[in-house]
Amino acid sequence: MKRSDRRKAEAQKKWFVFALFSLIILSASLILFFQKEIDARKQTRQASIENKSSDRPKTVANKQVQTARIMANGDLLYHDALYMSARREDGSYDFSENFQYAKEWLHQADLTIGDFEGTISPDLPLAGYPLFNAPESVVGAIKDAGYHVLDLAHNHILDSQLSGLFSTAKAFEDQGITPVGVYTHEPRAQAPLTIKEVNGIKIAILAYSYGFNGMEGNLSQDEYDQHLSNLDEEKMKSEIERAEKEADITVVMPQMGVEYQLQPTEEQVTLYHKMVDWGADIIFGGHPHVTQPSETLEKNGQKKLIIYSMGNFISNQRIETMEGVENAQWTERGVLMDLTLEKTLKGTRIKSAQAHPTWVSRVEKGGFSAEGYPLYSYQTLILEDFIEGGKYRDRLDEATKERVDIAYREMNEHVALNWD
Repeated sequence: MKRSDRRKAEAQKKWFVFALFSLIILSASLILFFQKEIDARKQTRQASIENKSSDRPKTVANKQVQTARIMANGDLLYHDALYMSARREDGSYDFSENFQYAKEWLHQADLTIGDFEGTISPDLPLAGYPLFNAPESVVGAIKDAGYHVLDLAHNHILDSQLSGLFSTAKAFEDQGITPVGVYTHEPRAQAPLTIKEVNGIKIAILAYSYGFNGMEGNLSQDEYDQHLSNLDEEKMKSEIERAEKEADITVVMPQMGVEYQLQPTEEQVTLYHKMVDWGADIIFGGHPHVTQPSETLEKNGQKKLIIYSMGNFISNQRIETMEGVENAQWTERGVLMDLTLEKTLKGTRIKSAQAHPTWVSRVEKGGFSAEGYPLYSYQTLILEDFIEGGKYRDRLDEATKERVDIAYREMNEHVALNWD
């Protein structure tokens, strides 16, 4: 090999060694740099996790406090005078004025429950006493008023026979309102409980009736057992205990008592207390067509609420039409129950409860129905809006102001609900 070639080879060797050494240095530097970067990111991520962990209990705690406002009222009782007064010239019906003032309240609730006492059967004639069968268009007005659930377990549910029970339930279901207290899809023994989840709170709603005015005599025993909800204590106990397990709050709506009596019977008190023992948290009673007092019980460290009767919410019963009936003036009065439920990690409770006195206004429209009856405007008033200082006080004449003021005072004294 020539000397020049040897020198060239040695130079190339030195260059290769230098390049290799430089590459090793560069690689080591890069590894060190990235390791520091990885360590820094790990420290940042760990700090972030620790910060989030320290904040998490507050966030979770806030999310785990849930509230729901529920309202409930007594009988929606459509006597013939109401639907005659709602009839238009073209033969259709408009019941919207009934709830003109009440709907402002009902729409504030997360869950609104009513008691529809009657039937809706297009195949049978309209009737308003002693049998009740209202025009189907009443459902739209009830929906627009803000109702979500309607109790159909009452003594008039068979007024249009068993087919009327089915058509009534379907009429409300078609409008998105849930009927309770009747069974039209599965037999009672197999039917799921009605449980409404409202703002994360599961509310079970059960309804029962003392009887069906003898109309059940037209049914077979199987039909009776499958479709109706009576006061069979064994069945009620089983259903209420089941509701306590499946829901956070259990509402029971029993129909019983003596009509037009301002105090509950001993039978009512005994049975409603049993319902609380079985697991009921709230009892919204009905049937007497007058309001009966409230009662607060304590079970397992929690307060439970009973209102023995919520009275009428809309009807033609009043002092002018109930001549000879004791406590006639009380039939035009009722209550709108207004409860706030609260769910926390410790459980679910009734946080607050109010009973707003109501009164049915009946004002002559002038004129007569085709049947010869005078026509009226019927409206349910939430009396807080109409007493002195109420936003609608100026819409009343002097005689009505006095009547409203007396009703408001007497109702508050009678119901005697002081939750706090």
